Amino acid sequence: MSRTRQFDVVIVGGGLAGLGMAAGLAELPLKVALVEAGSVVSDWPALGEGVDDYDSRVSAITAFSQQWLARLGVWEAIAQSRICHYTDMDVWDAEGTGEVHFDAAEVNADDLGHIVENRLLTAALAEQVDGAANIRVFENSPVAALHYAGGEAALELDNGDRIQAGLLIAADGANSRIRQWADFATREWSYDQKALVVTVKMERSHAYTAWQRFLPTGPLAFLPLAASDATDRYCSIVWSADSDYADQLMALDDDGFKSALAEAFEQRLGCVEAVSRRFCFPLRQRHAVNYIKPGLALIGDAAHSIHPLAGQGINLGFKDADVLQQEIQRALERGEAPGSLRVLRRYQRRRKGDNLAMMAAMDGFKRLFGETALPVRWLRNTGMHLVNQAAPVKRQLIRKAMGF
Repeated sequence: MSRTRQFDVVIVGGGLAGLGMAAGLAELPLKVALVEAGSVVSDWPALGEGVDDYDSRVSAITAFSQQWLARLGVWEAIAQSRICHYTDMDVWDAEGTGEVHFDAAEVNADDLGHIVENRLLTAALAEQVDGAANIRVFENSPVAALHYAGGEAALELDNGDRIQAGLLIAADGANSRIRQWADFATREWSYDQKALVVTVKMERSHAYTAWQRFLPTGPLAFLPLAASDATDRYCSIVWSADSDYADQLMALDDDGFKSALAEAFEQRLGCVEAVSRRFCFPLRQRHAVNYIKPGLALIGDAAHSIHPLAGQGINLGFKDADVLQQEIQRALERGEAPGSLRVLRRYQRRRKGDNLAMMAAMDGFKRLFGETALPVRWLRNTGMHLVNQAAPVKRQLIRKAMGF
């Protein structure tokens, strides 16, 4: 027998942005539902030592995101698990001599951020949500339909149950069905690239540095990973490459791929000793023209998805959740309905410009470093040399990369 349940806020999507949004609402006087098509796993995974024992998906958590996770009460548990801080960043151009080095000491910081496996972030946030008295989690509950009219939203689950809310928050990813059902317009295009992700063990230490080489076919990033035995030679690789080349890389056997990877990275960390299973996914930029409608808001990848070259995707999603939580709290203090257009416009106004600026920067970098014309190559390499020598400019870039 189907049932209808009423909540103040319903969040669709139990990924990192959705879980972060729910955790942010845990202390507010609201009845909250989190609806997830799959399972919401709050159990901490066993952490083995080997290239196949790391999550293929990792996030470069900025200092801002770290502070936000600490305010939610989850960072301490994450930090006690398996994370790797990075103190430096090296960025260089494969088509020239341009190189920029960033050091946390330049802004009097202990580090520039942390590389964290997504499954550990998920476990910490899910554990926090699971312990919140005001949150009901509906897992393994795909949404079959959205009924939305006049600012009133109701979800129909695949078991026939209905969930109604004064505010529906879509955190259901880049291919958000809520966004599509609610007729949000988007601007989007394909990069004609794919991102190849893999875990590797290198010959030499990663030196707690995030490395990125810009190749004509796309950027190659080496992100440092931690190991409980203090073996600082594991890295997570994100290799964004033109689609045909990415397919060729996926078709190589392990030895062939290790050789291609070491050559593309100029063997800065020596040879590649071991590689995990490889994964590959297409890259597409997408941005919702508007994030809001009465009683409905988009956050995270449901609102915007960008090129992964700077690892800013989930950090932007966390900022969305943080700002929307602030505006919901402010609305309650003022006696306003959280789903009112006036409240949601404040959220959109605070987040849209920042997201657009980051998306434009990432798109610009991708196109700039993909250009092979000699004058453009000379210009960007000269620019990199100038930036590397300009301490005030570097400090501003570092603070931006840290999320401030």
